[in-house]
Amino acid sequence: QVRLAESGGGLVQAGGSLRLSCTPTTRTFRTYVMAWFRQAPGRDREFVAAIRWSAGTPFTADSVKDRFTISRDNAKNTMYLQMHSLKPEDTAVYYCASAQGYCSECYGVQDYDYWGQGTQVIVSS
Repeated sequence: QVRLAESGGGLVQAGGSLRLSCTPTTRTFRTYVMAWFRQAPGRDREFVAAIRWSAGTPFTADSVKDRFTISRDNAKNTMYLQMHSLKPEDTAVYYCASAQGYCSECYGVQDYDYWGQGTQVIVSS
């Protein structure tokens, strides 16, 4: 069982920045892809960005790719989401997720096996 812990959420004004982190709390950790999703109240969970763990290849949703950057530190087994120029519509609970097996595009919730508890991001106008 993989357990994931997110951190770094909070309240920020529009135009500000935040960096989210995701770290597995299990002793051994193997993953094919790690991702960030977000879910705003009353909306479906949506893909934000992902990174193929071994190669470090990132892919980011078009809606945020000019503002958000996903990265990972292999040595620390930690994934990051750097968010700049935040907008009120970025307000959501942000979740990290791990896909244990291969997925071709890895955009869907169904591609992921393990999820963190989420960290709240609130962007005030």
